[in-house]
Amino acid sequence: MHRGCEPRPARGPRRRRAARHRRAAARGERRGAAAGGRAAEPGGPAVNEGAAHGWHEALLYERLDGGRVECRVCPRRCRIAPGQAGVCRARVNLDGRLYAITYGRVCSVAADPIEKKPLFHFFPGSTVLSLGSVGCTFACRHCQNWQIAHADAREAVRDLRELPVRNLPVLARNNGCQGVAWTYNEPTIWLEYILDGARLAHEHGLYTVMVTNGYITPEALDLLGPHLDAYRVDVKGFSEDQYRELCRIRDFRPVLEAAVRAQERHGCHVEVVTNVIPTFNDDDATLGAIAAWIAAELGPQTPWHVTRFIPYLEFSHLRPTPVATLERAVDIGRRAGLQFVYVGNVPGHEGENTVCPNCHRVIVRRTGYAVEDVALRGTLCALCGQNVNVRTTVKPPAPGAAGPHGGAGEQEPG
Repeated sequence: MHRGCEPRPARGPRRRRAARHRRAAARGERRGAAAGGRAAEPGGPAVNEGAAHGWHEALLYERLDGGRVECRVCPRRCRIAPGQAGVCRARVNLDGRLYAITYGRVCSVAADPIEKKPLFHFFPGSTVLSLGSVGCTFACRHCQNWQIAHADAREAVRDLRELPVRNLPVLARNNGCQGVAWTYNEPTIWLEYILDGARLAHEHGLYTVMVTNGYITPEALDLLGPHLDAYRVDVKGFSEDQYRELCRIRDFRPVLEAAVRAQERHGCHVEVVTNVIPTFNDDDATLGAIAAWIAAELGPQTPWHVTRFIPYLEFSHLRPTPVATLERAVDIGRRAGLQFVYVGNVPGHEGENTVCPNCHRVIVRRTGYAVEDVALRGTLCALCGQNVNVRTTVKPPAPGAAGPHGGAGEQEPG
């Protein structure tokens, strides 16, 4: 199902830890909100040198007075005291150095259809090696993957399996995958692992995908962007009030700015997902604003997936999105000028199919994740020659990509 946050296929941290992780996430979010999203989380397990053994030093941070550091990966820009973690709880300050403690640690690994991300105009019908870990920059109240997204990485990391970067190309090829996707939890906090893995994937001719909430700084995106082929982003609403209520962040503009930057500066293929939640973001004004922004800033050929909400977590009291509401969203998108608007989470609906905007014939027929018929010639409709914005090529390896964290423009801390 094409929910706003892609469902993970495998178990993450042990179930007996789930309730504790959820409570820890709630405590950390309240503290982060009280500090304006910039201060470090003061709670959680103490950090010591023994626990730090084998941790991976982070990129993109600044050392401050008193042993504090400022993380520059997400727009919260957490200022973290020694022995504490940022709001994501996956980046920890040990003696004035910031560590990415989930580097190379995974809780979910699967060979997925690319349509599950969902990406409909990117290597249609292919299979992608999909990786997930723990932690997130948001604390979404309807998150279906809350056991991993809301987990405290300092506790959960001991239960995660190690997956070295060097194994990714072999694992992908052995499972019939044409690419690698970082997904399930928020990949932004996996910056260093994605950077190394995406570079290696390109060296082996594999495509790369980031399935993200889009809350990333320009400097972090500029590290990853040259090595990413597809950037699948959630736009969960279109106001500060909506993002504050759902995700507990103050300013959603970085999400929009990053999507445009990924496309324009780094040549990433971009597709947008909006999980349509009854009484929250299903009004014409919100849907119309999202559609108009996509058309104006990303272009009318950018795919927009309007997906059915399934009641979960703090939003369990709401009903699933009526199909008629999704069909209304499709109409709103088309009136805004979007050529490709898809219905998600409704298997068998005709809104899953790709229709050529010129000849109006079905050129990719889908049922759920299954692709049944394809009438494409590269990025063109095979029936009339219309460009339908389908990406089927992989970026060449970026210059100077050899070695850990190699490549132009990357910044080491300190």
